[in-house]
Amino acid sequence: MTISNNIFFRVILLFTLITLIATKTYGSSSDEEKYKYLDLFGQVFDRVRSSYVEEVTDQELIEKAIDGMLSGLDPHSGFMNEEVFQEMQMDTEGKFGGLGIEITMEEGFVKVIAPIEDTPAYDAGVLAGDYIIQIDETPVFGLTLNEAVELMRGKKGEPIVITISRANTEPFEIEIIRDYIKIRSVKSEVLNNIGYLRITSFNEQTESGLLDAIKKIEKENKIKGYVLDIRSNPGGLLTQAVKVTDIFLERGEIVSTRGRDKKDIKRYRAKKSDRTNGKPLVVIIDGGSASASEIVAGALQDHKRAIIIGTQSFGKGSVQTIIPFQVSNSNNLTGIRLTTARYYTPSGESIQGKGIVPDIIIEQGEFESYDYKRFSEADLKDSLDKNNEEDVEENEDNELTEFEKRLEIDYQLQRAIDLVRGISLYNLKEE
Repeated sequence: MTISNNIFFRVILLFTLITLIATKTYGSSSDEEKYKYLDLFGQVFDRVRSSYVEEVTDQELIEKAIDGMLSGLDPHSGFMNEEVFQEMQMDTEGKFGGLGIEITMEEGFVKVIAPIEDTPAYDAGVLAGDYIIQIDETPVFGLTLNEAVELMRGKKGEPIVITISRANTEPFEIEIIRDYIKIRSVKSEVLNNIGYLRITSFNEQTESGLLDAIKKIEKENKIKGYVLDIRSNPGGLLTQAVKVTDIFLERGEIVSTRGRDKKDIKRYRAKKSDRTNGKPLVVIIDGGSASASEIVAGALQDHKRAIIIGTQSFGKGSVQTIIPFQVSNSNNLTGIRLTTARYYTPSGESIQGKGIVPDIIIEQGEFESYDYKRFSEADLKDSLDKNNEEDVEENEDNELTEFEKRLEIDYQLQRAIDLVRGISLYNLKEE
């Protein structure tokens, strides 16, 4: 046994003794089991170091062991080395490098929860629910999530080819050019006095961006109601999900988190008044709406503040806590992402594995374009009050905005706008 091995086993033994003393149950059967498995870990560690086909550093082995311990618990727990931990901190600020997708691990492959709008992956056509089965020349099966993420990272401008498996199609390749991702988490439009609010992710700018959008819309238009679009929104910060929901609620619970100890319950409640003054609200979700998106939809649904339409959401209802660790004799931080609780809607329903079921299920559907002319009374020969042909031609030449072009093929959004318009008309009749 080498000196290095002796030191390693002494560290393991010291750790074990400290654990036993701290719990004050020295000699118990449970502690004997701990010691046995820690001893087994030391033996395996030593064997891998000495016998693996290629030389592996102690740091690599220990990091992989930690990551294996965490990722084996659930798809969202894992180890973050110094580089990953630093990039994670940039993620929540709304700027980071990469492809622009939120991913998880499922059945040995990388599954796309959702591409983030206006990112390289989104523009390349990656969809929620896609499986990434190969990254460049490397098959994904057998890799950990962190290893797959490392392969997808690279310098801005560098190309990457991912092989996609999608339902009802043969596997195909997509080339994506890596870029720095600047997330504009809130976008807004107005159509026929209906405000359209699109949230692409929940980062530190989301609440302020949404408030600014609402203020601008209300100032310039006589708004009948709002459509809140959180489709393909993979989530983000819990605090932002709570603040966004609070914008539309007068009072009440927004979400609760419950950990392993049943007494360890945290409740988040609305604190401010409804910034839209109770105007009709329709929320659109789909299978790419996850985590923070589901918190917003679930709370607004339970409080009957909004009608939820679209398709069932992703079902990520677990809370991950980022716990930093400092490497000895270094100023650099590593960290772990550990699942510590589950989300529950105000009615007490768990989101995990279930998602949010819309009040009205509306599939996006397929669209086909037909070139045909619509006829009316005005088109008949010698029709009374026939429209001036020049006026018709002039109207036909008007170009549609990008939002109007999108609306033409977005069936769910069409239905959401129709629903807001209908609710608004009904409310006027009631008055």
